[in-house]
Amino acid sequence: MTDFQAEKRLVLEYYDALDRADGTELADVLQRYTSESYTWRAFHPFHMQTDATEVARLFWQPFRQSVTSLQRRMDVFIAGSNHMDDGNSVWVSSMGHLMGLFDIEWLGIQPTGKMVMLRYAEFHKVEDGKIADTAFYFDIPHLMMQAGYDPFGSQTAAHMVQPGPAPHDALLIQDADPSEGQRTMDAMNAMIGDLGTWQSGLPIEEELARTWHDDMIWWGPAGIGATYTIERYAKQHAGPFRAAFSERSGTGHIARIAEGNYCGFFGWPNFTAKPTGGFMGLPPSDTKCEFRVIDMYRREGDKLKENWIFIDLLHFYNQLGIDILANLKGPST
Repeated sequence: MTDFQAEKRLVLEYYDALDRADGTELADVLQRYTSESYTWRAFHPFHMQTDATEVARLFWQPFRQSVTSLQRRMDVFIAGSNHMDDGNSVWVSSMGHLMGLFDIEWLGIQPTGKMVMLRYAEFHKVEDGKIADTAFYFDIPHLMMQAGYDPFGSQTAAHMVQPGPAPHDALLIQDADPSEGQRTMDAMNAMIGDLGTWQSGLPIEEELARTWHDDMIWWGPAGIGATYTIERYAKQHAGPFRAAFSERSGTGHIARIAEGNYCGFFGWPNFTAKPTGGFMGLPPSDTKCEFRVIDMYRREGDKLKENWIFIDLLHFYNQLGIDILANLKGPST
């Protein structure tokens, strides 16, 4: 399938209705645009929900009450046939920030009365004119850091409100050339094949150079941070991450799509691993932890240039017996 206009229109209409709705209308919007067998996957503490009304009650109503004058700032909008089921399903993906004024406490995070941005990426499976499945992954610690909290202590890379793609050309409202999407899918699959279970036998920088530009940018989640160039990425994330974990499972993606120069995937979980070397200042553990991840990529030529990553680090900590949200005592600044 190469025509995704109907699916894109549905998701854009859904976003418009959702963003315009007040608190009492949110559940109606979700019910109107989603199927009866709707599944919604999100980060801790929301997890998986199978009822649109519950999604509104648990997430959208409290969030919209807390973050007022909400504005959706999309940086990426693509669609594609799902590589993971041989193209039998169509998914629409978007990425950006939900921006507003942080006026009321949310999840125990104290308000600032100032602008705040919730960094997000989202995948929607569209079937029979309805949204049947959603993965909505958002970086709560990133919002916490904007509000003055320090949820994880020091991180190996940089914290910042992250921009979208450098060319500013990722809002693909009109469908892109399918051949370009295939090139992007091939680049992503090559990278995933190299990554595997970290058993390529090559030094990290040599492995990365096979599928990444030397001046790649890795826009990582709060707690790890963003890093630039293969050399610094290897030093500030890939090396420490691989040293921290053992017994990494294979990759378990639910959806993997590409359009134009952009692509992405998500899993539930993407993989499991044991933090036997310790990670993010935590002591070593033999606990097998699952990682819920969305990755979005930009291709340039035949290699990957930029990568935006969403990892449920609150869920990771929770699996090790640390509930960061339950232990909030107020911002540190």
